[in-house]
Amino acid sequence: MEEQKITKDMFQVKGRSITEMETISRPSLSFWSDAWRRLRKNKAAFLGLCIIVVYALLAIFAPMFSHYTMSEMDPKSMNALPSLQHWFGADATGRDQWVRVWMGARVSLTIGLCAATINMCIGAVLGGLCGYYGGKLDMIVMRIVDVLYGIPSLIITILVMVVLGTGVTTLIVAMCIVGWISSCRFVRGEVYRLKGQDFVLAAKVLGVSDFVIIMRHIIPNIMGLLVTNLCLAIPNAIFQEAFLSYIGLGISPPNCSWGVLAKEGIKMLRVAPHEVLIPAFFICTTMLALTMLGDGLRDAVDPRLRGTE
Repeated sequence: MEEQKITKDMFQVKGRSITEMETISRPSLSFWSDAWRRLRKNKAAFLGLCIIVVYALLAIFAPMFSHYTMSEMDPKSMNALPSLQHWFGADATGRDQWVRVWMGARVSLTIGLCAATINMCIGAVLGGLCGYYGGKLDMIVMRIVDVLYGIPSLIITILVMVVLGTGVTTLIVAMCIVGWISSCRFVRGEVYRLKGQDFVLAAKVLGVSDFVIIMRHIIPNIMGLLVTNLCLAIPNAIFQEAFLSYIGLGISPPNCSWGVLAKEGIKMLRVAPHEVLIPAFFICTTMLALTMLGDGLRDAVDPRLRGTE
């Protein structure tokens, strides 16, 4: 009996050619690789990411390559309009606005990122413990959350700033006192839902410790949502910093932030409107870019949308 030779055509799907099958097949992607692919296809989210990266790079490097310093005064350039000498003009004391805007960006972006990250970490830890273990710990923490949730967070932040004084560290501490509440409630709900899933129950039956279950099974499943909430929380922190600095409870001179620049520029609105419009523009575009990026990340990391494109 003649031996039959195995060929590639034997594995061809009926109705499809080999070329079509090779086109359909594609290498498998990890969760984060697929999320990055989906994020790049979202034009609004990718634009927001590019804006944030550009602002961050300018905040780091722009003051280094400038001929002026943040506090250097030039009496001949008081309230000067944007020009080749002063790209963003000068303020009422002749200080270069280009340098001050990007030095202020360092402070505003740092405060927004630090406050949002600390709030996310505190909320994730407390919410994860409450959602996984429940019991008295869940009851006590949730009652504290309910009490704090009924008080406007901005009022608590202002009261803390009045007591502790102004400064970057004090501002971050004040914003973190009640800023973790939303993350705590969100993570608690997600962990409470995941701990009843089959893969968690199977791990418990096999004798896997709670620490391993949390680190290897629960946290990876909520990490994408945590990153998304972080991107959406940073704009709120930047706005709070700008508002508190505007009313005199945030960053104190000679340091500057976008809120401080807007506060100083509003005094010269009729004489030199660019002094308030430029920092206001960067505050608005940064918040808009982070919001678009957060919305795009939320769509990119949603497992229910994977495979629909």
